[in-house]
Formats: sequence, C-alpha cells, structure tokens
Amino acid sequence: MTDQHSPAFFRDTNRFAGLRPTAVFDSYWRFAAERQAIFFRRLRGDPAPWTDDPILLRHRFTNVYRAADRVSQYLIREVIYGEGRSMDPREQLFRILLFKLFNKIETWQLLEDQLGDLRWETFDFARFDKLLSAAMRSGGKLYSAAYIIPPVKWPGGDGVKHRGHLHLIRTAVGGKLIDGLGGASSLGEVFALLKQLPSLGDFLAFQLAIDLNYGTVIDFPEDSFVVAGPGARDGIAKCFDNASDYLAEDIIEFMHDRQNREFERLGLDFESLWGRPLQLIDCQNLFCEISKYARVAHPDVMGVSGRTRIKQIYKPLPSPHGVWFPPKWGLNDKLPVDTARAGQLL
Repeated sequence: MTDQHSPAFFRDTNRFAGLRPTAVFDSYWRFAAERQAIFFRRLRGDPAPWTDDPILLRHRFTNVYRAADRVSQYLIREVIYGEGRSMDPREQLFRILLFKLFNKIETWQLLEDQLGDLRWETFDFARFDKLLSAAMRSGGKLYSAAYIIPPVKWPGGDGVKHRGHLHLIRTAVGGKLIDGLGGASSLGEVFALLKQLPSLGDFLAFQLAIDLNYGTVIDFPEDSFVVAGPGARDGIAKCFDNASDYLAEDIIEFMHDRQNREFERLGLDFESLWGRPLQLIDCQNLFCEISKYARVAHPDVMGVSGRTRIKQIYKPLPSPHGVWFPPKWGLNDKLPVDTARAGQLL
C-alpha cells in the first residue's frame, strides 16, 4: 500500500476515513475513463483499434453507463420507445418484463417476427409458449448469459423455464403491480414491489427497477437508490482490503460522490455522458467490470468470487453505431445528428 493510499487517505470523508484502498481502486477510475473514451471513439467513427490497453483490446467489457450498453440501448430505443409502441403503463410493463426476463435481443426479435406487435392486450400464453418451445427444441438459446435469471416455481408448472417466466409476466401484468408502481414514492419502493414477484431476488429486482425507470411508468433519480450485485461485491472487495467492514451499497454511494475528485486526482479526462455524471447504477456496474479487469491487471488481489479468468473475448462490429436515451433525461438533443437513433448498437 502506497503512502497515497494510507489509512488516512479518505480522512475528509468522516465515516469512510478507515477505508483501505488497494491498487485496484485507482484502476477503477482509470478503467472508467478509458472504457468511456472507447465509447466516444467508436461513436465518432474513429478507426480501430480504439485503445492501446491490452486487456480492453482482448476482452469484452460493458459500457461505463448502463444505459449506453447494447441491450439497454435496444430496450430503450426499440422495446420502450420504438415507433408505434403504446406508452400505456401496463403495455410498457408487459414489454419490459417480456424483454428483460430473457434479456436477449434475439428472443424478442423472434417473438416479434413471428407474432407481430407484442402487446399485453393480445398476449396469448399458448402461442408464446409454442414458439419458444420450438426455438428451444431446434437448439436456440432463449436467455442471455449476462447474468442468471432463476426459474419460477408455480402451481401447475412443469419445470420448463420459459413457461415459468411467461406465467410470471401474465401474473404480474394482469395483477395490481401496475397500480403499486404508479403509487410508488421512490425507486427503493419500486424495488420492494418487484421483490414480491416470485423468483426475483435483490439483484434482478433492482435491475428491473432501473429498466422500468427508463420508460414513463415511473420516474425517479438514478442516484437515489442502489443494490450491489454479486459481481459488484467482488469488485468492491478488490478495491478495498477491509470492504467487509462497510455496507456494499454505502461504498457504491461513496464512489458516486467522489467521482470528480478521483478523476482530477489521477489526472484523468473523463468524458461524461453529455454532462450526466456517473449514477449509482453505473458505479455499481463499474465494480462488476473492474472485478473482471483485475483478474488480469491485478491477479494478486483476490476478491470473494475466486475467479481468475475473463471468459468473454471482444469481437468488434464493423457497422456504424448510434445511441439514444430516455427523452426525460434531456440528452438526445445534445447528440450529434448522425448518431441519434442511427446504426447498430455499441
């Protein structure tokens, strides 16, 4: 531990004065700055390679801002705000749950190609089941490997995973959840409502709360509530050798509050999302990504997962890219004309 990272390093932060950062702490901020720089280099159409960091060149990492990542962009641009989509709250809830419980663009496209406009008012359990069952029998993968979506146990269920999730959607959208969401007073209350759904633990309930917040069903600040997932907890343990003395969510808030100070301390020119600073969900995700990055950059620093390799290899897409964000954020009028809603997904 360097003098810079002495136990008094955070002496001006009161209750966090005892935090003991490791070398991974600085890497967290350097990773954030360089990964964000890659995002903008690609967005501008700069030729590859977009970085000289050998780890970032070889391995796949999500974007620094969750909303800018490929699956979130598809959710925002196509599933929620796509042309002709109903903005009725119950219809939004239906589409978001249907998309995110599989979390795979190809599954959504399969359903839409075969069934047309996906709407709650025309939802037919048997038709959806038949199509997904056929895709599964032909060797198709219905679920993303980004994180584990647990199966749903329900009366009359036969253990087939996608049927359980169709039942979950049918139950949630057809019930009183939408009324609860409409009456929620905070993002934390939305999280609590979602946790009441069968099979939804802390991590998935929080992720779905953020996804709903992209639409118009709810509208709460992204810096008002956070839940640390397993990957983030591993990253936190790598950034601080006494992380277990603190609540993971408190450390995420600590990082959120210090972002400008740390970028300045390290001389990093972090380009924010058109003036939007890192939100709590972004700092949480960054802990997941630094957990992976540190397996190669800091193999001597152990977290809590015990993993030592990064599995995903980066495969660049040659197509032009574009981004588009929830209109309520006020960012889309700041985007260059040739990037808004254009091209493929970053």
